[in-house]
Amino acid sequence: MSEAVIEPTGGKGVAHDFARDRQVFGMPWGKAMMWIFLLSDTFIFSIFLVSYMTVRISTTDPWPNPSEVFGLTVFGQSVPLLLIAIMTFVLITSSGTMALAVNMGYRKAKNATFWLMTATAVLGATFVGMQAFEWTKLIMEGVRPWENPFGAAQFGSSFFMITGFHGMHVTAGVIYLMVVALRVKRGVYERRGNNYEIVEITGLYWHFVDLVWVFIFAFFYLW
Repeated sequence: MSEAVIEPTGGKGVAHDFARDRQVFGMPWGKAMMWIFLLSDTFIFSIFLVSYMTVRISTTDPWPNPSEVFGLTVFGQSVPLLLIAIMTFVLITSSGTMALAVNMGYRKAKNATFWLMTATAVLGATFVGMQAFEWTKLIMEGVRPWENPFGAAQFGSSFFMITGFHGMHVTAGVIYLMVVALRVKRGVYERRGNNYEIVEITGLYWHFVDLVWVFIFAFFYLW
């Protein structure tokens, strides 16, 4: 009769996990590294938002009214924050499809997982496209990182820095989603023991990107 293997606990358990190269802190390496990455990214976005609030409070020039700057003209009427509202709806919807994809991954439903991840990527790409339209509109109106016809010059630098950094994350997320989705479709993870853990890890990244947008929306567009 084989003897039961006793796993070490505490500090020795952590060292044991590192040595085996399987998991750390009770979770697989991939998930642990994603959490560490998201934690570091949280600090960066926090610094950006705190810097933005500091600049906005301390500037002596009038700060532009977001409802006017980001308004769209529809049938001759200016609708405040219309594009931003649609962008927010699209991104929140993508968070829902990603949650469903993770759920289907747990159930080993390959086709459903693929299509839900693809839908999430399409919604993410739609968001990026609308953000590109927003940037183009403001640039054509004269907004630059160093000047702004609507008021305080710091508005342009803050806007392009924060939304651009977030947009890069969404773009990277769309690529990440499609790579994982295609690998799901091809059965790569089925051949690895039917382990769809990567779908959950991808979901962690995507939900983080969506959550960051909620803070940007609140602080930059509504304040």
